[in-house]
Amino acid sequence: MTAEGFELGLDSFGEVATDGDRVLSDAETVRLLVEEARLAESSGLDVFSVGEHYREGHNDSATPVLLAAIASATERIRLGTSVTVLSTNDPVRLYQEFSTLDAVSEGRAQIVLGRASATESFPLFGYDLADYERLFEEKLDLFMRLQREESVTWSGTVRSPLVEQRLHPRMRPGGIPTWIGVGGSPNSVVRAARYGLPLMLAIIGGRPQRFAGHVELYLHALQESGHPVRPIGQHSLGLVADTDEEAVETWWRYWQPVVADLAAERGFYAPDRERYEAEIAHGALFVGSPETVARKIATVARDLRLSRFDLKYDIMRLPREARARTIELLGREVAPRVRRLLRMEPAHV
Repeated sequence: MTAEGFELGLDSFGEVATDGDRVLSDAETVRLLVEEARLAESSGLDVFSVGEHYREGHNDSATPVLLAAIASATERIRLGTSVTVLSTNDPVRLYQEFSTLDAVSEGRAQIVLGRASATESFPLFGYDLADYERLFEEKLDLFMRLQREESVTWSGTVRSPLVEQRLHPRMRPGGIPTWIGVGGSPNSVVRAARYGLPLMLAIIGGRPQRFAGHVELYLHALQESGHPVRPIGQHSLGLVADTDEEAVETWWRYWQPVVADLAAERGFYAPDRERYEAEIAHGALFVGSPETVARKIATVARDLRLSRFDLKYDIMRLPREARARTIELLGREVAPRVRRLLRMEPAHV
């Protein structure tokens, strides 16, 4: 990783925004994402990624369609997924969707594959959570073979076999950039290394540096598998505003009810102001002025040997003006500061 090569991007889960006192409709939110991707490109950001969720208030369930719309509205920015739930997607269809996206965007498509922390897609598409590991392992094997081989013969337990199958439209040779998203499982880290795929660390709570052991495990497993060093990225939540005070107050107002609902649903602590401010100071919330956020990104980039950082900038009912300001400041002020800080003190090697 070099300072000049360090990438900054945005992640969206398609969460509904507000415009004044009015909550945008689902359709308006979808169109807003296209506008925000355009703004991200004009602000100098490297990647715009959209997730895959099936919950009220999220509008990212048809990610390849949305990314294709964004491709037609942009020229340079790379287009990817903050997570694609491979376990409940068909690898053949996924290959066709993303080979089409890559063609439409003239080679800008990429993808982050995950097992899913939100599991609504399993009952929705008729999958059994008891098959959680087997579904991902077999489908990853097939998806990577489809990308890396001209003609594929494959059989497994989770879908019908293929015999000398060659899909169209063809992807570029070797396939598109494919990352493995990891939320904390060492087995997932080793799996990414076994396939020689880049690692995306989803760090949404606690000190990011606690993932240093995962980075060491990944680098060791890459070496053991005979693969060269691959990129490591981080996905975290946050907001950038003109001042620290504005950012902290704005994010608290919209983040607190979302996390309170998740706490009740999943059985963890309800957020309080003290813990919130601790997450900003030392944890995984990247909330503040451009200088504050840039220094925090540069620190974790050195500590975790990152070559990419993606900010998940939308959260339920966050005003569209705050979303736009985050995008502008991240691209025009945070990104140059991060690269300057990394030139002054490079990341660990």
